[in-house]
Amino acid sequence: MLTEDGKHLYVSYDEYHNLIEKLAIRVHQSGWQFDTILCLARGGMRPGDILSRIFNVPLAIMSTSSYRAEAGKVQGYLDIAHYITTPKGQIAGKVLLVDDLADTGVTLQAVVDRLKNNYQPITELRTAVIWTKGCSSFKADYSVEDLPTNPWIHQPFEAYDSLTPEKLLAKWKV
Repeated sequence: MLTEDGKHLYVSYDEYHNLIEKLAIRVHQSGWQFDTILCLARGGMRPGDILSRIFNVPLAIMSTSSYRAEAGKVQGYLDIAHYITTPKGQIAGKVLLVDDLADTGVTLQAVVDRLKNNYQPITELRTAVIWTKGCSSFKADYSVEDLPTNPWIHQPFEAYDSLTPEKLLAKWKV
């Protein structure tokens, strides 16, 4: 649910999974056949996993991280892993790069540039995200929702960001 002022988008688990399914439909309806899904950890892991299951293709993982300030709301220095984890040895062929959103577009553009420059076995690369913010400089090949007001997206699993083992022990009275 988007708040009235357009500054926050609250997403339930059901809505989140429905959006991933809609993303799968968009990719499928394009007719494009691909060999591997490469998801960006962490945000792209859940959508990547589900899409990998729907399309029955291997899932590869590349970690990225932006050091963030102000409770994770300000993007900082971008780290991109030097290696891709894949069950097939080396990533190759037609690859669908998946993340949860195109926020500023910086991460997706940097990863696409790295893949195109350093992974010649990739013959074709397309991108898929659930959300594209209006401020994004990157437009994915596949996206479900455009967010012109650039809201902060509250994803359903964010409760785990502040959950600690001690809090779990107290919750479950273990």
